[in-house]
Amino acid sequence: MSKESLPLLSATDIRRLADELGIRPTKTLGQNFVIDGNTIRRIIAAADVSPEETVLEVGPGLGSLTLGIMDAAAKVVAVEIDPPLAKRLPQTMAEFRPGREDDLTVILSDAMKVTELPGEPTALVANLPYNVAVPVVLHLLEHFPSIRHGLVMVQDEVADRMSATPGNKIYGVPSVKGAWYGTMRKAGVIGMNVFWPAPKIHSGLVSFTRDKDRSGAPDRKDVFAIIDAAFAQRRKTLRAALSSWAGSGARAEQILVAAGIDPKERGEKLDIDAYIAIAEAAAKVPAEAKDEA
Repeated sequence: MSKESLPLLSATDIRRLADELGIRPTKTLGQNFVIDGNTIRRIIAAADVSPEETVLEVGPGLGSLTLGIMDAAAKVVAVEIDPPLAKRLPQTMAEFRPGREDDLTVILSDAMKVTELPGEPTALVANLPYNVAVPVVLHLLEHFPSIRHGLVMVQDEVADRMSATPGNKIYGVPSVKGAWYGTMRKAGVIGMNVFWPAPKIHSGLVSFTRDKDRSGAPDRKDVFAIIDAAFAQRRKTLRAALSSWAGSGARAEQILVAAGIDPKERGEKLDIDAYIAIAEAAAKVPAEAKDEA
C-alpha cells in the first residue's frame, strides 16, 4: 500500500477514540482535533518533511496529524500534556501503522517545560493550542537548535502576526522574535469545519526555516529585552520607548544614533537586524550617560 493511500483518522475514528477514553475536548488545553484526512495531507505536504527526518510534534491529541507525519518521516517525537491521550497514542499507531510503533516516542509533558528530547528532531510540525502557540514555538527554537524547519497550525490572526514584516500594523513581538531564528511565512488558511469541535475562527499555517546564523550576534536575551521594550509602548518613538531600558532618554538616543537609527522612529518599522544593531551599540555607550531632556 502506498503512503498516499494509508488510512488516516476519520471523524468516526476520532469520536470513537474520544468516547473510549471518556474525553471531551477542552478549551483549557486548546483541544481541537482535526477530523479531515485531506487537511492532514495538505499540512504534511506544506511541511516538506524528508523521509530521513525526526519530527517533533506538540499536542498530538488523538493522533490525526501524528499518522500523517509518520508517513512522511523516519521518526516522530510527540509531546503531549494530557495523560490519557499520551497513553493511548502508541496503541493508535500500532492499530493504524503496524510495524512503525518503535518509530514513535511519546513524552508526557508540558511543551513549555521540555528542554531535552531523545535524539535530535530536525523539524517541528504541530497543531498548536491557540493560547500558547507563540511561546511554544519560541521556546522550542531556543532549546532545540537541531530543528531546522517546520510548519505549525495556529489561530489565523496569530499566523499573520508571526509572519508579518516591518511596517505592517500587525508586526510586533512575535514577528521580530521569530525572525531572530529564521524566515517565517504564511503557508495557508484552514477552515473551521475540519476540526472537532469546530472553532469559531479560521486557523493559519506558518512555515519556517532556520536560515539565520546568530553565532556572532549579541546575546539573544539582550536583543529580546530591547524588542519587548520597544513594543511595550509601540506608539511612542524609540527614544521614549527605550528610555527605561537604556536608563535614560539621552542614553537611548545615543545608542540609537550609534546604531544608525533615527531616535524618532517607531519600533514597528525596525527589522531584527536593526534590533541586533541596537544591542551592539548599547554595549559601547557608557551606562552613566544622564538624561538632559
